[in-house]
Parts: sequence; C-alpha cells; structure tokens
Amino acid sequence: MFDISPVSHDNDDEIQYKIDMKTKPPLALGQLESLALQVAQVLGQDNPSIIKPQMLVFAADHGVSQADISIASSDVTRQMVMNFIAGGAAINVFCHQVGFALEVIDCGILSPIVSWPSLIQQRLGEGTQPFHLAKAMSIETVHKGFEMASQRVDFHYQQGCNLIAFGEMGIGNTASSAAIMASILKMSAKECVGRGTGVDDVKLQRKIQIVEQGLTLHKNDLTDIYHILACMGGFEIVQMTGAMLAAAQRKMLVVIDGFIATVAALAAVKINANVRDYMIFAHQSHEQGHAKLLEHLQATPLLNLDLRLGEGTGRR
Repeated sequence: MFDISPVSHDNDDEIQYKIDMKTKPPLALGQLESLALQVAQVLGQDNPSIIKPQMLVFAADHGVSQADISIASSDVTRQMVMNFIAGGAAINVFCHQVGFALEVIDCGILSPIVSWPSLIQQRLGEGTQPFHLAKAMSIETVHKGFEMASQRVDFHYQQGCNLIAFGEMGIGNTASSAAIMASILKMSAKECVGRGTGVDDVKLQRKIQIVEQGLTLHKNDLTDIYHILACMGGFEIVQMTGAMLAAAQRKMLVVIDGFIATVAALAAVKINANVRDYMIFAHQSHEQGHAKLLEHLQATPLLNLDLRLGEGTGRR
C-alpha cells in the first residue's frame, strides 16, 4: 500500500563535514547534530529548510472508556476538540510559539461538531466498540482510515509542507495503545499499561484487567498489524499510522509525540520498516510503556519533560 524508500546515505560524509566545520567543538551540540544529519538525509538537500511545518491532532472516542478506566468521561474528548479549534489549549500555544500550523481532525468522536468549518471531518464512526467485548472496528474501517489519512497528508504535501508532527485526543486511548503494544511486541498487559493522565491504583488494576480481557478475546485474530488495529485500535490511532506512512512515502519528516503516537509509529514500522528513517522522536513521557517502545524502535527522544498532556505537546 505504501511505497517508502529508505533514506540515502550517499552524502553522509559531506553532510557530517559541514556540521563538523561549524564554529564549535566536535559533537558539542549533542543530539542536535544527529538531528541535523537526519533532516538533511530525509530532505536530500545541502542546506535543508523546514517548510510549512504542520501539526495534525487526530481525535476520536473509544468504547473501552465506558469501563471506567480514565479520570474523565468521553465527553471530555469533544470538549477538548472544541478547545483546540477555539485556540485555547496548550498545543495552540506551542504551535504559535514555534510557527507550526495546527489542524484538528475528527476521526470519530461520539458527538459530531458541525459548526466549525476549520475542523477536518474524517469520521470513521461515533467512537469504537469496546475492545474487551468486541472488535474495535472492522478491517474495512482500518483501510478506509489509512486512505483518508493519506489523502490529508497529500493535501499538505501539495501545499509545500515537508514536516508533519502528530498529536491526538481521545479518552481511553492509552488503554487502546497499550493493547496494541502488547499485541505487537508479545508483552503482558501489566508491562504496557500505565496511568494515562493519572488514574489511581484501583482504576489502574481495572485498566490492566480490561487490556488482558481484550488480548484473550482476540488472541486468534491478532495475525497482522491491520487486524491488531481492527481489534484493539482507535480511529485516531489508525489514521495516525496511515498518515505517518503516507508522509514517509512523500519523503517528509515525521515528528512523533508521546506514548500513543509512538504506538502508531510502531504499527507503521511493522507495516513498512523504511518509515523509521523519517521519524523524529520528540519526547519520552511518564507513561511506563513509552520507554519500552522507544527502546524497541531504537529511538532516542530529544526531550524528557515528564509530560502527560497529549495533543502533540510532547507527551505520554
């Protein structure tokens, strides 16, 4: 589905020489130097520039949130989406400060918001099914989500954008992400499930049990990434995965946020390993599974600020 070329290393020595010849001691800028090399590799230019950087925030609701595993109800997903498009959230401030355009995509929140033309409608339904009781969505829905995401990335590519950053919003999506992680990496629910935005011990144990129940229910159907996403995924996780693959296919830089976006990145890498070359990992979060994901992906995040906010701010 996605034809992604690995980045070329033909000019690595020349690029590294230019970095080394800057007025500084060798390696004095630490990770910024390896980042500069990666940017030049991906963009394939002697003096690469980031053009029209775009933050995409994907939002959707999760049926599993009905199991009382979060500190908030699904209503908060819609409230936060309205806050994003009204300009009142942390990600709005961050994007304004660093010069990113922000786009919010409704992938399937429970109650549609129809009065805001700036909200991109890519709805796959009114929230997923609770994955511990049924498949979250059909395999056809997964493919439809990939197609929608690819078209949105292509729109921005045609506008000249060469970097897309990824954020998300969806009450219950850390549970879905933990279930996907456990399914792909063959790990236990206990190793993957964390506190999300800060659940207490009782809800944490319930969350682990819910993920365990989902893994048991779907164990015979977790045959490939597409079926794992269908069984365990969220509409926003599906579309993030497809968008990451589409961006790499167009040789764009892909900036990965925290735990949930990194689970989408893991799924994308398992579909096409070459997508990894295009990924910049912005942050390691407080969520316990995130460090394990980064280790598996051999990724060194640029920041570790202990955030758990989401939205693309460098999180969970």
